[in-house]
Amino acid sequence: MPLEKITKIVGSAIIIPGDDIDTDRIIPARFMKCVTFDGLGEFLFYDVRHNETGEPTDHPLNRPEAKEAKFLISGNNFGCGSSREHAPQAIYRFGFRAVIAGGFAEIFFGNATTLGMPCISLSRSDLVDLQKTIHAEPSTKLELDLASKTLAVAGKSYAVQIRESARDALINGRWDAIGELLDALPKVRETASRLPYMNV
Repeated sequence: MPLEKITKIVGSAIIIPGDDIDTDRIIPARFMKCVTFDGLGEFLFYDVRHNETGEPTDHPLNRPEAKEAKFLISGNNFGCGSSREHAPQAIYRFGFRAVIAGGFAEIFFGNATTLGMPCISLSRSDLVDLQKTIHAEPSTKLELDLASKTLAVAGKSYAVQIRESARDALINGRWDAIGELLDALPKVRETASRLPYMNV
């Protein structure tokens, strides 16, 4: 089945401030006992969204506007720490469709891309400017155009950075390597049938 071509994402944003936000903060390990990734969104940033008694705090993700947001904005080296793919899964299943930061940990970036969730970087000055705009008006709409590598916000246009291989995979619908492999199963079997060591 052909994958969706992800070229544009439009929506509001939520800011999770700070650099070096690791995967254990994004999704605490005790919530990783699930058989599937369904429902992981409710545990996103759980330990800072709740106090010691389990009551919600004033965390940005607990605010009403978070339910509609498509962009998560954070600082540098987002998604560092362990390689758990539960972290981008939790972000995606909360409802976000793109992450904007100063930079990303390598494995997190790859895991997010295979979900069809772009991770785009901005320069420090542009990131600060963007966050000021969102703080001033939380309902501000962002429009990410992966084809032109631009982010349009409140009359401004920011140049975004994203690894070219990831951008190409997203805009051409080749972001899920397993899906591509399954789609090509007849060709895989045909190739395997010609290999002498597969017919022993």
